[in-house]
Amino acid sequence: MPVPRTRHLWAMAAAVVLTVTAPATTASAADAAALREVLFVANNWDGTADVIKSSGDLAKIGRVNVIPDKDARMAAINADPIKWIYFMAIRNSVGEGHDQFADDMYSTPDGKSVVVSRPSFADVVSIDLATGSINWRFPVSGYRADHMAVSPDGTRVAVSASTANTVHVLNINTGKQLGSFATGDKPHENIFTKDGKYIWNMAIGDVNTDSDAPWLDWTKGDRHITVVDATTYKQVKTIDMRDKLNAIGLTDYSDAVRPAVFSPDESKLYFQVSFFNGFFEYDVATDKITRTKTLPKNPATSDDRTTMVNDSRHHGISMSPDGSKLCVAGTMDDYATVVNRTTLQEGPLVPASKPYWATVSGDGKSCVVSESGADQVTAIDFATGQKTVSVPVGDHPQRVRLGHVAADWTSPSS
Repeated sequence: MPVPRTRHLWAMAAAVVLTVTAPATTASAADAAALREVLFVANNWDGTADVIKSSGDLAKIGRVNVIPDKDARMAAINADPIKWIYFMAIRNSVGEGHDQFADDMYSTPDGKSVVVSRPSFADVVSIDLATGSINWRFPVSGYRADHMAVSPDGTRVAVSASTANTVHVLNINTGKQLGSFATGDKPHENIFTKDGKYIWNMAIGDVNTDSDAPWLDWTKGDRHITVVDATTYKQVKTIDMRDKLNAIGLTDYSDAVRPAVFSPDESKLYFQVSFFNGFFEYDVATDKITRTKTLPKNPATSDDRTTMVNDSRHHGISMSPDGSKLCVAGTMDDYATVVNRTTLQEGPLVPASKPYWATVSGDGKSCVVSESGADQVTAIDFATGQKTVSVPVGDHPQRVRLGHVAADWTSPSS
């Protein structure tokens, strides 16, 4: 199977369309040169996205308000008792007492807009980066939007509708639904394969209950990986990690697959599961878990599963572009670390406050983790495993994604 990229390509702007006339080629090159690679940081609790440099010192470039229509959305929620109940349930459970306004985001290929999933508003919106206004809005099925993925050519986004057990695939420029598919309970992570032919979805089940003891694991719902054809949106196969874990004697481990990343040749999938301080290596061809990596526990972290926020002891994993290193966010254990993929030996444990995501810098040299407990993002050098820089962002940063803006872009309010 093909490999997902954490950094999304902007091929519509960067690829030169071959035509019989030279001016078209020149224009395409000019468009590509006019874009600047950045990192978008979704500040989930305050409804903003910080835009920072993609490499180096990660200096802040600007900020986008992703809830400019908050008053209208709240009026609609308050007018509908069912929507209001779900809105409050999101605030008091998965939101830890806060609204969830900015979960995931990707820029359009031309760098003119950013597309954001907004859990509390159960929608996806496109924000014009020049004006801060909404280009389009897509309400998802059910009552909560979650993780997204962008196709390798940057033209499609897949978004999990977590209460409807559905993934919608949208045209990134128009918001028009191109297709959808059914998943297990509570779809979460989505990954496009690098050739754009398949989408992998991970369903995590009910992570907001206190039925966390291993013998009650069955109450968490139907959790499996769904693989679909990204053209027809028809199911290709499902993968149930319960059987794979049982086969290696880990019957007490959760099978709720959280963040995951493929190796560059797509032969291996590295994934995290609920409650576990570590990750697994899954061989795609043999359909087996081939290695288990248990990472150190923080002595200050309780092993009581009910204390782990949304069941996610470790949540965030990325890989260096050459495939030699993994970077892991040890969410409840308050550290991040770089792991050698060959030996599975971890490097220094870099202190981090509730790190909730891990991605790769634009130059590929660093892992960038979001410290949701400290409202900052931190870069860790893949070569040394050492922290290089931390920069402040908004309230409760989670997803961090590579994208593009106009080379001369400034915040709409600037």
